[in-house]
Amino acid sequence: MMVRKKHSPKKKSHRVLKTIILLGIFIGISIHLFHSSFAIRIRESLLPQRTVQTTITVSEPQHVPPKADPVDTLPSAKAVTYTIRCPQYDNLTYGVPGAADSVIEREGYALGYIEKHEQPAWVVYKLTRSEVLAKAVKRTNRFAEDPEIPTGSATAADYRRSGYDRGHLAPAADMAFSVQTMKDSFYYSNMSPQRPQFNRGIWKELEEQVRQFAVQEGEIYVVTGPILPKEKTITIGPNKVTVPSHFYKVVFDLTPPQKMIGFILPNEGSKADLRTFAVTVDKVEEATGLDFFSMVPQPKQEQLERTITVENWDWIR
Repeated sequence: MMVRKKHSPKKKSHRVLKTIILLGIFIGISIHLFHSSFAIRIRESLLPQRTVQTTITVSEPQHVPPKADPVDTLPSAKAVTYTIRCPQYDNLTYGVPGAADSVIEREGYALGYIEKHEQPAWVVYKLTRSEVLAKAVKRTNRFAEDPEIPTGSATAADYRRSGYDRGHLAPAADMAFSVQTMKDSFYYSNMSPQRPQFNRGIWKELEEQVRQFAVQEGEIYVVTGPILPKEKTITIGPNKVTVPSHFYKVVFDLTPPQKMIGFILPNEGSKADLRTFAVTVDKVEEATGLDFFSMVPQPKQEQLERTITVENWDWIR
């Protein structure tokens, strides 16, 4: 008769102990992994949210000014980085005209501010027939310093008793389609020193003509600004705001067949016909060192910028 072996209590308790130890190790590892993952999520939630940035590359001008020395070449950066505050703005749809210390995009316009000269090198905006005809807001004349210029914009003290007007680049009358755009048009970052006879004379006439272009064509893009000298010759105010010798304006008609026209005017009064100041966009690029409408595909861009047909535009007089 076989005798069945009995398991000793010692061996049985050893196996139970081993099982408990392994189970404890497994539970410990699981708890550790859970806490690590939870801690990472907590740390990530406490990190500050990063502002979304967009880098817009500024292409080199295709045309080098024949007399480059008198024209300020502006900041040497190859790209402009700025915060997108409201993606539906479409003022820069056809490109950034040139590098700047600050690029600001608003509902009504975008600008490239040059700290050295305390004014923008360019202001660009889209203008439509409906915006011109709306005339929803009256002119406010509430000039203000621009809070979005990191180094501070020009101020009222710069223009006070200077003998120069606070000349709008994006005109108040072009921004009369909303309360906000009218307010934004009176920032000093949208101003440049202009002689009174120029600001209230032929420059005003050109602004009215551009609005007529918008009404006639339906939708246009406008780029405008001072032609900034390399070295400051005349300045005004405590911030030494540069007084430009000339101003420019470029208009791009989007209605087929598309066309472009440019203007270069001296900062002085003139009774001459506006059409005598009309030039190709190429000529304005040569004078400023900027590159307008760089997002228009080639060879269309080249063809539009080198061509001007004055009679194809609707003139007030």
